[in-house]
Amino acid sequence: MTGRCSQGSVARLMSASWRPAGGLLLAAMVLGNASSASAQTLPADRIAELRQQLEALKAEQAATSAKIGQIATILDQIEGKPASSPAPAVAAASPPAAPAAAAKAAAPSRLQLSGDVRVRYETNRGDADGRIRDRGVARGRLRAAYAIDKNLSIGGQLSTGDPDDPNTADITLSNWDDDLLVSLDQLYIKGVFGNLTLIAGKIPQPFRRTDLVWDGDVSPQGLSAAYRLPFAGGAALRATGLYFQVDEAAGGPDSSMIGGQLEIASQPGPTHFELAAGYYDYRLNSLTGADAGDWRTNRLLATGRYASDFNILDVVGSATFGMLGERWPIQLIGNYAHNFGAQVDGDTAFGADLYLGRTSKPRDWRFGYGYAQAEVDSVLAAFSHDNLDFGTNYRLHTISLDYVPRTNMLLNLTWYHYQPLDARWSGLQDPNDWLERVRMNFSVNF
Repeated sequence: MTGRCSQGSVARLMSASWRPAGGLLLAAMVLGNASSASAQTLPADRIAELRQQLEALKAEQAATSAKIGQIATILDQIEGKPASSPAPAVAAASPPAAPAAAAKAAAPSRLQLSGDVRVRYETNRGDADGRIRDRGVARGRLRAAYAIDKNLSIGGQLSTGDPDDPNTADITLSNWDDDLLVSLDQLYIKGVFGNLTLIAGKIPQPFRRTDLVWDGDVSPQGLSAAYRLPFAGGAALRATGLYFQVDEAAGGPDSSMIGGQLEIASQPGPTHFELAAGYYDYRLNSLTGADAGDWRTNRLLATGRYASDFNILDVVGSATFGMLGERWPIQLIGNYAHNFGAQVDGDTAFGADLYLGRTSKPRDWRFGYGYAQAEVDSVLAAFSHDNLDFGTNYRLHTISLDYVPRTNMLLNLTWYHYQPLDARWSGLQDPNDWLERVRMNFSVNF
């Protein structure tokens, strides 16, 4: 009788649906009753089967307890509570629960680092009054940005180069192997509030630009604001303003610039267009903090002040065409600048560049040709490019070749062919000399 009841209970145990904890208790009671009967009541293989089922139930309960612990931990993290203690294991043989961290995606780092290193060989020829000059040049920049919260971040940039020269980070390898100069080139607080971006401090260049007016190494100091208005289809309008504290004078009026730029860009794609127009109103009341590397080729009065004011219209446009395929885009870039404050007829600058190819993926090639000329007071030479010995008063032909050997690497060969534009302002340079500058660059970004 006992054997028949035990077998019936086991049958019901196997066929019924239960919760794991209740099923484990019932199976233990049945197994205990079966053990108290005679040895002939349940065969040995049947007892072994029951023990196997019992172990399976233990493993199932352990897994359920582990899942309960994981869910409780995740809920605690969502609600900001301390993590709950994990449930104790029922059996040592039970598989361990997966860590709660595995169920939660890792949060992105608030600290972002980037930078680049470039080494260069340069040769200069063509000056009938001077010698052939060869030199090695290096440049290194390290940028960091840290997100305080979803709106605010702080950033900075360490850079090689002369800290008194704002438009270059290059440093000539010379001076009996002296150590390189490194300075804090940028330091700023950035706020992003929807489509509005505010940056204060010594900041990244906020304007769309070419080297004709703004060298890429110039980091203005002051406050910028930019608002981007997107349109349906992907086009966008962007308005940017800048207050640039050029120089602060303790005993006199400051030097500053107030400028703005309006830019419109078409929908991104293989063929797209961009056009920007800006106006920069400089008030340069003192050159106390400047040196020859700042005023460069702009005209000066005997009093040491600029001969011209600088109220510059700056128009930049680009057109990209993809008819030759993704790897061989054709890009045309144009820049026109006019200084309404110039006191001579040398008030205009322009440049045009044509590129074939890209430099975004390994084994990419890009070929380029450009022509530019800048009259003597057309732009402020302190912040224009330093590719030549002249900041203004030049005509220039440029041919370039780029190759990407690997991701984040670039090989570049650039040839500059240039001469003074106006003999009246050529100084000691023979205006009839065509000068040559060839640069071979190897750059690595990270």
